[in-house]
Amino acid sequence: MNVWLLLLLVFAVSWGLTLVLRRYALAKSLMDIPNERSSHSIPTPRGGGVAIVIAFVVAVPILWGIGLLAPAQMYGLLCSGLIVAVIGFADDHGHIAARWRLLGHFIAAGLALFYLGGLPPISVFGALVDLGWLGNILALIYLVWMLNLYNFMDGIDGLASAEAVCVCLGGALLYWQAPHHELVWTPLILASAVAGFLCWNLPPARIFMGDAGSGFLGIILGVLTLNASWENPKLLWSWVILLGVFMVDATFTLCRRLLQRQKVYQAHRSHAYQHAAQQFRSHKRVTVTVVAINVAWLMPISMLVANGEFSGLLGVLIAYVPLIALAFYFKAGAVSV
Repeated sequence: MNVWLLLLLVFAVSWGLTLVLRRYALAKSLMDIPNERSSHSIPTPRGGGVAIVIAFVVAVPILWGIGLLAPAQMYGLLCSGLIVAVIGFADDHGHIAARWRLLGHFIAAGLALFYLGGLPPISVFGALVDLGWLGNILALIYLVWMLNLYNFMDGIDGLASAEAVCVCLGGALLYWQAPHHELVWTPLILASAVAGFLCWNLPPARIFMGDAGSGFLGIILGVLTLNASWENPKLLWSWVILLGVFMVDATFTLCRRLLQRQKVYQAHRSHAYQHAAQQFRSHKRVTVTVVAINVAWLMPISMLVANGEFSGLLGVLIAYVPLIALAFYFKAGAVSV
């Protein structure tokens, strides 16, 4: 199959399935009802992220079949992603205790690491450092944090979808210039799947992603990050830079809530992006601003790191300092009033 045709089909399948899921959610009253912790004011159907899951999961074996994806990478993506999506889908339709969700998340992350071969040696100021089992433990925590932070950051119209498209396009560009042309297609397939859903999720959103979609995106992006590091250690840092907006906001918010002894497992609206949406009274302005930060700031820095212009840790520091300043400015982690 022509890979460009596959990209188009993935977009079309995602777009069409989102329409079907929206009608299903309306018929079954699967609605996200606004409350004091919500960033929206109108009841909205949820669960549309399942369209992303199905479109991507169907396309991945085709990529493998035409020689554009290694078997280990395919199994790592599918096994981890499907486990997380099923847990999220079940939680969207009922409730799963947090401890069981977390156990499932660690199992999914562990499977991904098993198929990927763990964390490879990482580049630290130009030297390759093999962290051994400690590296694998850190990679496990990273994957679990990625899927949960993506769920936390899916709180206003279009934000999580736009972020995924930006990061995937940025990752594809990194692979193209590296050059690792054979790796370009997996992030492009994910971008196409998300773009189909995004058509329905743009402000004002006609359907929300739900836990199945947000958790799935989080762990898939995490797996792509680790897989990139096997190809080129510099690319690990480049992907971490591309994910900067979500990484900084979610991590800063969690740390501040922990220091304030708040119940971090409870729903809230104290992320920087939520305070910004409240301050500007616009989801669209915040989402467009995040896209602009990704394109104009994070993507160029990630490319410089990939090209070896400066070390990965220095690149992360340069990229993250203004984002941390924004998190301070918008009072990430502070209780919303």
